[in-house]
Amino acid sequence: MTRQIQDYALIGDLRTAALVSKDGAIDWLSLPRFDSPAVCAALLGDAGHGQWTLAPFGRQRCSRRRYRTNTLVLETEWTTPDGMVRVTDLMVPGSPAPMVVRIVDGLVGTVAMRTRIAPRMGYGKNIPTLYSARGQLVAASGEDELWLESSVHLSPADGSWTGAFIVNAGERVSFTLTYAAVGEAREPAPSAGSALTMTTVFWTDWASRSTYSGPWDSEVMQSLIILKALTYAPTGSILAAATTSLPERIGGSRNWDYRYSWLRDATFTLQALLATGYLREAEEWRDWLLRTIIDSPSGLQIMYAVDGAGDLHEETLDWLPGHAGSTPVRVGNGAATQQQNDVWGEVLDILATARDAGVPDANDQEMLERILLDQIESHWQDPDHGLWEVRGPRRHFLHSKLLAWVGVDRTVRTLAQHSAQEPQQLGRLRALRRTIAREISDRGYHAAHPAFTQSYGSPRLDAAALLLPRYGLLQWTDPRMVATVEAIQRDLTDHGLVLRYAVSDDGHNVDGVPGSEGTFLAASFWLADALHGIGRGNEATELFERLLSLRNDVGLLSEEYDPRAGCHLGNTPQALSHAGLVTTAVTLTAASSSASSSPAAPELQSEPGRGMGSNVA
Repeated sequence: MTRQIQDYALIGDLRTAALVSKDGAIDWLSLPRFDSPAVCAALLGDAGHGQWTLAPFGRQRCSRRRYRTNTLVLETEWTTPDGMVRVTDLMVPGSPAPMVVRIVDGLVGTVAMRTRIAPRMGYGKNIPTLYSARGQLVAASGEDELWLESSVHLSPADGSWTGAFIVNAGERVSFTLTYAAVGEAREPAPSAGSALTMTTVFWTDWASRSTYSGPWDSEVMQSLIILKALTYAPTGSILAAATTSLPERIGGSRNWDYRYSWLRDATFTLQALLATGYLREAEEWRDWLLRTIIDSPSGLQIMYAVDGAGDLHEETLDWLPGHAGSTPVRVGNGAATQQQNDVWGEVLDILATARDAGVPDANDQEMLERILLDQIESHWQDPDHGLWEVRGPRRHFLHSKLLAWVGVDRTVRTLAQHSAQEPQQLGRLRALRRTIAREISDRGYHAAHPAFTQSYGSPRLDAAALLLPRYGLLQWTDPRMVATVEAIQRDLTDHGLVLRYAVSDDGHNVDGVPGSEGTFLAASFWLADALHGIGRGNEATELFERLLSLRNDVGLLSEEYDPRAGCHLGNTPQALSHAGLVTTAVTLTAASSSASSSPAAPELQSEPGRGMGSNVA
């Protein structure tokens, strides 16, 4: 069976995750952490690179599958000529060690099943040694062990276990695979039935905390659960996606490792969570950031490993042929060392948003905010690599300037509310805020191609310009913003879905990376927000409903979409895409026909008939 990115469902335990295909195969599993080397890497190769199959004999795609309501417990069903069977897949949040539980329930008649458990440690490179110990089967390689418990007789061969069994209606068979480091004391794992109960209770309890109520309840909740699944419980960090190197164009080389915590991406996730009543995640992420940064402010980075480590050395895994032949396969991410000036403003913004939502300040939060503000004051005038992490020359990206303004603005608001003792600093920051706004006004809008554009002096459109009113720099009704939205909808879309930017310019790739990419799903949600903001609510809802239809059968969205081939592209599931779904649903649900942005700052308000920056004072 040829598997596409949209064929996969996610299971996870807030430490790591697995991808399960429609044919019942686990093709991706990293243990013990999201960013650990995969023990099942068929997603980026073939069965020989690690895979766990479990399905009826002779069957490929399932008859149907779904998540149990308000959980990350996956149920996959097959109907055969002789009966019906269900496989329930899950991982257990809070279990003593990461574990994958697979439960086979006979529903009707008799079904012949088969399984092949073929772990390959080190991203599919290392065949483990198999042996038995304490009544369980063990696969060992290097410092890693996998302990397998099942009532099914399994035969070892070539570093794999295979088995065939019959399940009748009313019968249950289970498999539990648990990770352990060599020499590590192992606590008893819960039974499969207990694991199912524990996991169901965890997710339903968490889901019950949502404050969202509207026409898209189930869609929003599914995306919120995915966002929660992309958090790393031991530290509170938040991932960009669960996978590495799924291509942004099939056969292309734009394949990156997203299993890390980008500060920017995390703020979008937190916007969605805070907007739906989830404050604890914001507090836990803030505390992780404090621990990560306070001890080493000079080593400030735009992204970190899930435990806060800063070394994300990028390398290629040449033994993996890539998903659908898309190479190279990369682990690590070289963007960690880039200068991306927007990040500090995004963090200051989410800290202010969390404070407004009721998250209490931490003891060292003032110091953290001072470190971030220092970064803005020191570097806002510098060119950078921007939010799209171009691997070409640095530029004066509009979005980076916008977020510099945001960081200063949020600091001004905080000082004005909580620190009457520092009038001199407040005056200085207000002046800096006006200066940044004036520069954006003078240099960010391209009069010859009426729109806010990607970088100073460039006519190139950029989807990030759709965020200008969200952060409060100007109103949606500003004629320049209306012109920008219309230009992006007209000139930066493919079949109505938004591109991040036009990659190619007269045969030259402006971002320094060869090849092309698909439409960017998060940016398409931004366009829906923008259409709503400029008063075109029906179009906004139509676009949002179309984006909902692009989710796969269990509600997952990847990073990008190919509207011609009708397939997902890029790493999956992607936090930015699901955060966009939630925030757009919240926006469209709100009973208001006006813009959903913060009140506009005076710096960029324009008057009819006046030139750019006429009110900049």
